[in-house]
Amino acid sequence: MVTLDPADAYDQASNVAIYNLGDRLYRYQANSTAIEPSLATALPQISDDGLTYTIPIRQGVSFHDGTDFNAEAMAFSLRRFIENKGRAAFLLADLVKSIEATGDYELTIKLAYPFPAFTDLLTYPGLCAVSPAAYEIAEGDFEPNTFVGTGPYRLADYGGDNIKLDVFEDYWGTPPQNDGIVLQRFSSAANLYNAFRSDGIDVAYQALDPDQIRSLIELSDQPAGGWQVISSESPSISYLVINAQQPPFDRVEVRQALAAAIDRDLINERVFYGQAQPLYSLIPPSFPVSKSVFADRYGKTPDLDRAKAMLIAAGFSAENPLTLEIWYGSNSPSSRLAAIVMQAHADRYLDGLLKIDPHSVEAATAYGYLDKGVYPSFALSWYADFFDPDNYLKPFLDCAEGSTQDGCIAGESQYHGSFFFSDRANALLAAQRSESDPQKRAAMLEELQTIVADEVPYLPLWQSKDYAFAQSDIDGVQLNATQQVLPFSTIQRTARSSRGGE
Repeated sequence: MVTLDPADAYDQASNVAIYNLGDRLYRYQANSTAIEPSLATALPQISDDGLTYTIPIRQGVSFHDGTDFNAEAMAFSLRRFIENKGRAAFLLADLVKSIEATGDYELTIKLAYPFPAFTDLLTYPGLCAVSPAAYEIAEGDFEPNTFVGTGPYRLADYGGDNIKLDVFEDYWGTPPQNDGIVLQRFSSAANLYNAFRSDGIDVAYQALDPDQIRSLIELSDQPAGGWQVISSESPSISYLVINAQQPPFDRVEVRQALAAAIDRDLINERVFYGQAQPLYSLIPPSFPVSKSVFADRYGKTPDLDRAKAMLIAAGFSAENPLTLEIWYGSNSPSSRLAAIVMQAHADRYLDGLLKIDPHSVEAATAYGYLDKGVYPSFALSWYADFFDPDNYLKPFLDCAEGSTQDGCIAGESQYHGSFFFSDRANALLAAQRSESDPQKRAAMLEELQTIVADEVPYLPLWQSKDYAFAQSDIDGVQLNATQQVLPFSTIQRTARSSRGGE
């Protein structure tokens, strides 16, 4: 179910809708990592201590309900995001100290500690302006079926699987290139694939599995196809989380043996037909600070002799193999196929020392038990909330309460299911968040990546590509390498077709 309340949305489908219905203070330029003002009129003025952000607010903007937008309305929206305590509230809750309108069109945000990536964070879809006349600030108070913002579209109808967006005639910015959009969700990837193949929809995005993507790419040049393939580097990464508190994976040498045995190129070839990119760090290579730490430590290709020697030294044998249960969400065909590929690879090359046992579970059930320590390992994907290396490390490693002996008992690594604890990692995470010198921060980020490679609470596996497919008479479909969203306002139907509107 898609929720349209930006204070509670924390899934890709919801954020795609909210991204197009609302505006944020800042946004990324098309096909760029450069930030530009949106509801702000300039980049923020930042105090010398990095704690105070003064932001000029755009005038002449109206909400979909006719309410005037001003600095107080923006302050209300951001405070509501925090105080209603929705699923994404953590993004600001510990970081922001106060949010005040210090003029009719001036917003002042004070941070609890300096954070150089704060302007990037303000591009997050859920940090959009919402009308104070339509919403309330109260813990747990959400409006999942309505949306009243300032974006280029207003909500016309919400039916769960169908969301109708009409053009907002009083939009302050560049108007959409179409007369409106119907956003349709399908119950399965097969239904989405078949609807696009039969010309039942104009644009297919999200949820297609690797075989369907491959098929649509191959058919795009044939007379029966003729559609467009739009691809972009994705901010999404996939990885194996390992429960570092569950025996025998509480022994670092066992986790390291798994790292030496993984064949990422084989996964890319067999599962994605070369569509993905093998990943050797939690930070994707699109960031200059990314280091191929797993390739440096364990090799780009699997070091099978090393893996076998480490397993034998850890007490495993063909008669007493290491059994690794790999769990994955039942809605993730790529994770299922990757687990099967890893299983077959271990059976063939590791002399019976490692047995991989794949298991599926419904995703909502899994997320309810990850932080309980139920799963020895889990195949997951992550796309960044904001485009900064911090967002590929802090959600994985940060721990508010724990010890080396007991692991993380409260914090993000516990929530993620690894239960990893490191005083050094915690210190580095805090330090890099407040470090304004790029070189010093890069050194801290490199050390954090090395800690992951040394301790192996996570095994980075691949970075996906983002794909959209558009019928031949559709122009303007753009993907965003910084955020996994699809902007609707640039999409238009050309004169080549007499079909009806979007």
